[in-house]
Amino acid sequence: MSILFQREQGLLTLLTDHTAYQMQIGPEGYLLHTYYGRACAEDFRYLHLERDCGFSPNPYALSASRGFSLDTMPQEYSGSNGADFRLPCILSESDDGVLGVDLRYVRHEIRKGAFPLKGLPAAFAGEDGEAETLSVLLRDAATGLETELLYGVFPHRDVITRAARIRNGGEKTVRLRKAASACLDLPFGTWDCIDFHGRHAMERLPERVPVSNGIRTIASERGYSSHQHNPFVILCDHETNEDQGECCGLMLCYSGNHRTELELDQTGSLRIVSGIGERFFCWTLEPGASFDTPQLLLSFTSDGLGALSRQFHRFIRGNLCRSPWTGRKRPVLLNSWEAAYLTFDEALLLRLAKSAKQLGVELLVLDDGWFGDRDEDNRALGDWTPNLRKLPDGLGGLIRKIKDEGLKFGLWIEPEMVSENSDLYRAHPDWALRVPGRQPAIGRNQMVLDLSRPEIADWLYETVAGLLRENPIDYIKWDMNRAMTDLYSASLPAEHQGELAHRYILGLYSVLARLTEEFPEVLFEGCAGGGGRFDAGMLAFHPQVWCSDNTDPIARLRIQEGTSYGYPASAVGAHVSASPNHQTGRSTPFGTRAAVAMAGTFGYELDPAKLSEEERREVRRQISFFHRVEDLVREGDHYRLGAMEKERFTAWQFVSEDREKSLFTLVLTEPEGNPRPLHVRLKGLDPEKRYRLAETEYAGCLYRGDEKLPEVLSGAALMYGGLTLPRLYGDYPSVQILLKTE
Repeated sequence: MSILFQREQGLLTLLTDHTAYQMQIGPEGYLLHTYYGRACAEDFRYLHLERDCGFSPNPYALSASRGFSLDTMPQEYSGSNGADFRLPCILSESDDGVLGVDLRYVRHEIRKGAFPLKGLPAAFAGEDGEAETLSVLLRDAATGLETELLYGVFPHRDVITRAARIRNGGEKTVRLRKAASACLDLPFGTWDCIDFHGRHAMERLPERVPVSNGIRTIASERGYSSHQHNPFVILCDHETNEDQGECCGLMLCYSGNHRTELELDQTGSLRIVSGIGERFFCWTLEPGASFDTPQLLLSFTSDGLGALSRQFHRFIRGNLCRSPWTGRKRPVLLNSWEAAYLTFDEALLLRLAKSAKQLGVELLVLDDGWFGDRDEDNRALGDWTPNLRKLPDGLGGLIRKIKDEGLKFGLWIEPEMVSENSDLYRAHPDWALRVPGRQPAIGRNQMVLDLSRPEIADWLYETVAGLLRENPIDYIKWDMNRAMTDLYSASLPAEHQGELAHRYILGLYSVLARLTEEFPEVLFEGCAGGGGRFDAGMLAFHPQVWCSDNTDPIARLRIQEGTSYGYPASAVGAHVSASPNHQTGRSTPFGTRAAVAMAGTFGYELDPAKLSEEERREVRRQISFFHRVEDLVREGDHYRLGAMEKERFTAWQFVSEDREKSLFTLVLTEPEGNPRPLHVRLKGLDPEKRYRLAETEYAGCLYRGDEKLPEVLSGAALMYGGLTLPRLYGDYPSVQILLKTE
């Protein structure tokens, strides 16, 4: 059993292989948090002493002692307008003017399996089938509002999932102004917060700061999870590093507006509240109606940030991604965007296909520009029929010819958007989000379709499904290039307009669920201006997401490393692009571009006709090498290396589950005159096994020196003594080493 109930003490304990999470049914039915950390079956109520604390009010029934205050006690799900002045999980008002809720324990239930959520992605029991659910019902006597706290325990993954189901059990309408997924109160410790900020073409850059007094907010109110603030936060001890120290990750499984708040209070206690963003949220609950919050993934380890990352990677691959492609080898692709942009015809595409096939590419992706009169980016979004001037035999004819070349076929779409200059908008102007009487903001010459309306979601589903039914398409790149503004739906009554942003995400999820169920053999890749919607919610439907529009490998080192803290390499769309780079203008060695892209799904964004014969041979070698290491990247354990050397190089390593094989990669970012030795300790190997350095690939090295690497070393030697590399000279040289046990 992974969930224990000690009736006499009123304790509920959630146990995984290495962690314990405990709560207490406290005085007057308040649900109190007692412990989250390393596995331990102790009764932790003793940690929380009742004491009078500086004018913090007491519940009426407990006021005689003054020692119990909700303002100082750790809680599982904080209410509002009571005795707790800290961050609330729920803000509400009823038709008779009652503000806030006072939640008390009613009952709980323990059941087998993982809990589902209505219209939202949720984790599932994996191949081992090990999952249990704890449901705890809380109720507010004044309004009848009920909150069912849901906890999913995945013991072998060291992950606990959380969500709240809020139901109006009263007789008056209630409006939710805030409905968080979870609260975590940590009464003791000194914490750092790591969050992942950025911008378009520079996403998920980790920032580590000490948690200080006051409230810190990490949020997006852009309608999607955003380039700017990812819905993933890590809390860690000041001394925690990659390999040791306590840390806890909170990842929201949601693709819309989100908010995570941290408050360090007067007692030194840290409260974290995470869930849907509040700015554009107001949900009306009629009597008997209920609302499900998005799921939060929670994981803890005492073995450092690297171990925490690997726990999330395994969980996302094994318990969240539902696509059959999650565990499959992905085809090496060539995307047409940086090869042709919007200016192409069938002849150019067939030339790309023929060249790609000769190089070993397996899939050609036709990007933007194939539909309507899409010769410029200010028109035709929504008109998803082939441009017969560019494709005289239509999409079907092009696909047939490309498949005759021996390639699979992929297609780019951006079906959530509409251009003002399009047949769709002219026919249905009310389908776009816009405030009556106000000119809408225009982002990238497009507006957002109102997917909160079931008829528009149905249209979108049938449009994409029609393309897939009529054409043998193997891959869909699903893009979304515009933040959500002008929030107003032509179909929602005034009192429900605050539901629009969340209903949009529910509409999107319903479309993705139907499409991926009907077309399980299609490989879907998510995209939103690159990495603007790289979140666990999208990964539940799409096994991979285009990591960033920035394909410069040196910029990608930072982007992909930041992404790796929470998300697996199997989910990272990564390609080799032309040099100088399209986004930065930087020139980098061909092999280094490939080495960095091999930390993801791997493909190309260039025109093969512009490659020299030597570069064409290099592409063949790169693809052949990737085939030999692809399983490591997709399913191996990921280690970030050389934490103290970030100013000189970036290095990482993938290790197979059986520790029989490993891929080590290093990119030198700051070459030096009279350089210090390049020394790295490897990780994750079996110290008792001996590893042959089976293949070593250098790229961009003008001169490597005369040093020779040993042929065979023990795992202990590679991890404890490390590896000293030959001197690497040149602009951004790299080395890849494939290790295999003897």
